[in-house]
Amino acid sequence: MAKIIVIGSYAESLVNFRGPLLKKMAENGHEVMACAPDASPDIQEKLKDLGVAYRNIPLDRTGLNPVRDIYTIFRLISLFREVRPDMVLGYTIKPVIYGSLAGRIASVPRIFSMITGLGYAFSDGGLKERLVGAVVRFLYKLSIGANRRIFFQNPDDRDIFLMLGLLRNFRQAALINGSGVDVDFFQPTPFPGKISFLLIARLIKDKGVLEYVKAARIVKKRYPQTRFYLVGWIDEGPQGISSADLDYWVNEGAIEYLGRLDNVRPAIADASVYVLPSYYPEGTPRTVLEAMSMGRPVITTDAPGCRETVIDGKNGFLVPVRDVNALADRMEYFIKNPEMIVSMGKESRRIAVEKYDVHKVNAVIMKVMGL
Repeated sequence: MAKIIVIGSYAESLVNFRGPLLKKMAENGHEVMACAPDASPDIQEKLKDLGVAYRNIPLDRTGLNPVRDIYTIFRLISLFREVRPDMVLGYTIKPVIYGSLAGRIASVPRIFSMITGLGYAFSDGGLKERLVGAVVRFLYKLSIGANRRIFFQNPDDRDIFLMLGLLRNFRQAALINGSGVDVDFFQPTPFPGKISFLLIARLIKDKGVLEYVKAARIVKKRYPQTRFYLVGWIDEGPQGISSADLDYWVNEGAIEYLGRLDNVRPAIADASVYVLPSYYPEGTPRTVLEAMSMGRPVITTDAPGCRETVIDGKNGFLVPVRDVNALADRMEYFIKNPEMIVSMGKESRRIAVEKYDVHKVNAVIMKVMGL
């Protein structure tokens, strides 16, 4: 029996993304505590049902206030010294960095991290983004050297960490197939009567939202009955889409905005093809896996994290980053060849079951952690 602390930056993600892993740890007899900022009573109750304790931690996910971040580290050190865990697993940038630093200081025997994408700090941008990126890379180098193993969701991210000298060696990295998807929960559903497309994402530019809207305009000029759905929420980060732009797209008829959904299955069921034109440094996009599990073909970019999910021409298409015309052409292909929606959708489901089943992914994580 081991004491395990798992740290995330979103309380909801403890259930939505890590719930099956936490449940499996608890079922195997381990004492599991999940930590994140500001979990709602509903999330705490769901964690309790999984057999997992919850502890609130102060963590500002996107803030750049060093005083707050230092306070987070000290709170984590205090927590680790109180609980005395045998191992700590952090995922997303701040939990990885601050959890690893606090774990070293508190002498936690085994520290693990999961890189779920590089984030905008590793993307091209202005002076602010480059400065933030330099600081993040320095903090990674400072913090994760003592990690027992570090999980990566695609080989590109692993290779970047190796190239930048952020890992001790190749053996410190462990490659997993994203966060996995519950293939029993995300079951295939019949296709809608009319062809439609769907994008689910945080509403930031790097997710390809602008490209999706522009491609939708091109396609709708030729095929006015085609529907384009958008699901997501306004993000206040530097790449966020404004509510004014969103309102304009809806009013002009380019897209239909469905808001932020706690359950995305009905939206996927109402779509023929899933689209993610992302150039954000993804780990492995969870929404793509959910759409694949429900038997939808996918159009996504030939970019790290995204390219692993699609065999071009088999279960969908890969398009160049920021190439609106290529995106529109692939959308039009499905309109002209509707029979390919069914065959490619079946291939998506097969890949999801064989490669991305959450139980298979978690089995690898558990084995690497010695659980």
